[in-house]
Amino acid sequence: MANSMDFRRKAVAYKQKGHTFEELKEAFGIPPQTFCERKERLDSGYYQAKPRQALKRKTDKGRLGQAVKDKPGIFLHEPAKMFGCSPQAAHAVLKKLGITRKKRCVCSEAPECGRAVRRPQSVRGAHK
Repeated sequence: MANSMDFRRKAVAYKQKGHTFEELKEAFGIPPQTFCERKERLDSGYYQAKPRQALKRKTDKGRLGQAVKDKPGIFLHEPAKMFGCSPQAAHAVLKKLGITRKKRCVCSEAPECGRAVRRPQSVRGAHK
């Protein structure tokens, strides 16, 4: 049965006050072997939270995002080749950066964006 950290610390403190293993077993219900294992682990810091290590990534997000912003018309395989990764990995990084695929301009103010204007299509069946 798993015990809480507070319970384990109390058991170790109880034994360190000078009580025998028999008294420890009666008070906490743990055998001497379990006490010795828990004391070792508490002393070594086994139960303390370990810091997470950052993973090394193959692609640098900042450089990849800058490369795509410098050349907005490039295909995924081109930055993938530049950074030595697969097109799928380049896509995943760009997606996290918020850079998505090229889209057609749907705005009526197309001269600002430099793309062709999309004209609204006539309604079918409407007579002039």
